Amino acid sequence: MVNILINDIVPIIVIMALGYVCGKFSYFDDDQRQGLNKVVLNIALPAALFVSIIKATREMLAQDATLTAIGFIGVIVMFMVCYYLCRLLFHRSIQEAAVAALIAGSPTIGFLGFAVLDPIYGDTVSTNLVIAIISIVVNAVTIPIGMYLINLGQAKDRAKLSAEAVVDVKGDVTVDPSKDAKADKDAELLVHGSSNAGKKKNGNLQALLNALKQPVCWAPLLAIILVLLGVHVPDQVAPTFDLIAKANSGVAVLAAGLALSTVKFSLGWETIWNTFFRLILTPAVFLGVGLLCGMGSDPDKISMLVMAVALPPAFSGIIISSRYNIYVKEGASTTAVSTVVFAVTCLLWIWLVPFCVH
Repeated sequence: MVNILINDIVPIIVIMALGYVCGKFSYFDDDQRQGLNKVVLNIALPAALFVSIIKATREMLAQDATLTAIGFIGVIVMFMVCYYLCRLLFHRSIQEAAVAALIAGSPTIGFLGFAVLDPIYGDTVSTNLVIAIISIVVNAVTIPIGMYLINLGQAKDRAKLSAEAVVDVKGDVTVDPSKDAKADKDAELLVHGSSNAGKKKNGNLQALLNALKQPVCWAPLLAIILVLLGVHVPDQVAPTFDLIAKANSGVAVLAAGLALSTVKFSLGWETIWNTFFRLILTPAVFLGVGLLCGMGSDPDKISMLVMAVALPPAFSGIIISSRYNIYVKEGASTTAVSTVVFAVTCLLWIWLVPFCVH
């Protein structure tokens, strides 16, 4: 356990602190910070997601149907629960709640999965299976859902602003017919450019298409399609993706520190709730469901599953938050607090799962 803290948790905190200091001393300006985010979101992160998923096989997914079902359904359900609770409890917009779910509702399985689970449970087939399943659903399902919701929320906001502008134009009192005609023309253009305002079906489709255009969405989806089709990517190709993928974690953590430096650190109720949801509530739900589904007969496997979903927030969430300037303050604060608190909750779940099983 000491090795996990020293080798995995401490480097995250140190690099995040380095990013924070760099931000406070203006070592990076706004354009450079956004450039870092763009490199991670559009190049390094898609490559890392593709590499992590393509290593799985159809046989691996079919090896344990119960584990696969709980992993896929559980992560998606908890992601959506996080989204709706954020909307309900804190009255956040669609895109803010989507980013909150990407952060508080998703574990950083790609970065810490092997680093945490291997030293505790060993480098076994079961360990690789758990990490592969959670990695696939987090990277190939929840990220596209989150991006879709962000695009949907932004489209609705643009439509609302356009509608308000149309009302303002229509509400101008004038006696000049030519001005009235111009106002009608302006209103027509505003409505036309508002992402199909008033047409929910078309708006949803456009939001989905916009999300799928992002490399962070189509790269993991392409990988899962190749896995399901049984297409094996030659091992010689892996180093090409690995080289840029290795830059993802370090730059993502540094960017999280930079994002935190641009806002006032917050330890309010929302940050506390997000931390509780990520580190306590989510693994507790998985533990309960796993026991109900009969996984108690294999204590190590259910413990691996719980630990995999008890990891700190996915760094992809904070990168998306910073890139689109959505939920930055709360997202960065949640990432920082959760990473530190994980040092305690990790020990808690290592002790508690065997106790509950027996």
